[in-house]
Amino acid sequence: MGVSYSTAKWLAPASFIIDFAAQQYGLFSSPNMQDVNDANISFWSPQASPVLSDVRSTRLVLTRPQPYFIGAFFFPQQILQIAWLYRLWKLDPSKQVERAELDTITHYVPYYAIGNLCIATWMIFWNSSQLKISNVFVTINSFTQLYYIFGLLPPMNTSSTSSVLTHIVAKTFGGIGVLDFLHNTAAGFFVGEDPSTAVKVITGLGFAALSAASDWIFGGCMVYDLLALTVGQSGSWRTLLGAYTVGSAAIVTAKNLAR
Repeated sequence: MGVSYSTAKWLAPASFIIDFAAQQYGLFSSPNMQDVNDANISFWSPQASPVLSDVRSTRLVLTRPQPYFIGAFFFPQQILQIAWLYRLWKLDPSKQVERAELDTITHYVPYYAIGNLCIATWMIFWNSSQLKISNVFVTINSFTQLYYIFGLLPPMNTSSTSSVLTHIVAKTFGGIGVLDFLHNTAAGFFVGEDPSTAVKVITGLGFAALSAASDWIFGGCMVYDLLALTVGQSGSWRTLLGAYTVGSAAIVTAKNLAR
């Protein structure tokens, strides 16, 4: 999948603007993103409003609201994307050195645009509480980003600003995509449910595998995702997620220090 420089120059910023506009709709519409989240809490929710529940019952017990984890990730990610988009516009393809830098950026543009358009569409269905449909779009985005990161992204050239920015943008997009996928899947299909043994095993093994395959950037995102899930839950599940967070951090650190 490839696009020309002239196409990439409008496709990437257009998809960014569409996604950004959709995020504003999600924040300021009624019901908003948080309202839908609070009505569909589950075992992979990264934020939760208080639930009046007897801790001795089998009902899922949740903690105070934690609406800031995705937002805290979203803001710096947008700044980095703007810097990446600026280079897409600034670099001159007629200059050989800049053309090489530009090729690094345009290689990712189709996957970046797919991701932005999927998340924008996801927002419409999420805010309409059609979570099973919204899950289709978040799944497409998450696995598109993972496919690019692990299958197509060239090794980072630390002497190239474009290469470094492309790695950061792609890996943070994919990193938050993992959290988005888990969150929407649980909210769409397992509302109010406690995590089964299978869920606990899949969560642990899945994050361990992703952490073991990660560099500092994507690995840091995995640790952040687990921390967000930990803060959004309570009880023994929260304790286990906390252990997974520490384990993920240890795997990422050991793997990258040993390189």
